Amino acid sequence: MWSGIIRIMKKFFIDLTGEERKLFHRLNNPYKIQDFLDKISINFEEKGDTLFSPRKVILKRKAHCLEGALFACAVLLFHGYETYLLDLQPGPKDDGHAVALFKQRSKWGAISKTNHAVLRFRDPVYESPRELVMSYFHEYFLDSGQKTLRTYTVLNLKKVKENWIIDHKDLWYIDDALNHAKYIKLLSDKNAKKLRFSSSLERKAGKLTEWKK
Repeated sequence: MWSGIIRIMKKFFIDLTGEERKLFHRLNNPYKIQDFLDKISINFEEKGDTLFSPRKVILKRKAHCLEGALFACAVLLFHGYETYLLDLQPGPKDDGHAVALFKQRSKWGAISKTNHAVLRFRDPVYESPRELVMSYFHEYFLDSGQKTLRTYTVLNLKKVKENWIIDHKDLWYIDDALNHAKYIKLLSDKNAKKLRFSSSLERKAGKLTEWKK
């Protein structure tokens, strides 16, 4: 395992700038990475869709959920973690969400960039990625209260051949990899029809945002 990680580090991190390397060194655990993402603003994509590389996240000091997850994966990889991108997908009326998975002492956790009060960081207490995914289930709902989370996939970023960490272009090849990934279904259509709607208090809390346009 370690020989593989060392090869990836030589390939992906050799061209880091001094400032980037210093930041990566400083963010030496998942909690510090989450703190960094919490401090930078949300990327509202006001000039069109983006998919910033970790380098561009540092330069722009903003990120949406997938950009934040990729940044977290890059820093985790720099520190020798096996890192995976977890993509959560709802039904057609809602938006997806992505987080960076990490593992400590055989338990799974997640780093998350979001503008909302929910779908945030997960401490490494989960037995499997699926168990962690289900911790988001009751937080994932529309303004109407309808719960929407239906599928997920885990993408091993070691399979991405391009240097996605320092790419100056948008990382649409990672978006393409997710589009071609196999997604795992969380519940049957029959069970989905029986879900209780979130309460009015939960819906109110779900509208809380950290950053304003």
